[in-house]
Amino acid sequence: MPRNELLEQIYTIVSRIPEGRVTTYGRVAKMTDGATARMVGRAMAQLPGEHGLPWHRVVNASLKVTEHGGAVRQREQLRAEGVAFDARGRINRELLWP
Repeated sequence: MPRNELLEQIYTIVSRIPEGRVTTYGRVAKMTDGATARMVGRAMAQLPGEHGLPWHRVVNASLKVTEHGGAVRQREQLRAEGVAFDARGRINRELLWP
């Protein structure tokens, strides 16, 4: 599949994540035609400034925010949607979408 089509699939899936819920890079990858979790992560990192996608709702397989330049902002946005973190920084599995 051409790269642009794969990116569009990734972005479409991410756009469907409901407020207050999260999914993982791997889950998004499994919903596409050939992406890997790493590719999903790169796609999230490449988003332009004002894109409107809920990128902050995509977390790692441990249900934690991956440490990167936007990690603090990501946690803040998730908290603003009612997503809580435990003492280890993990999100409750019940909030996992789909």
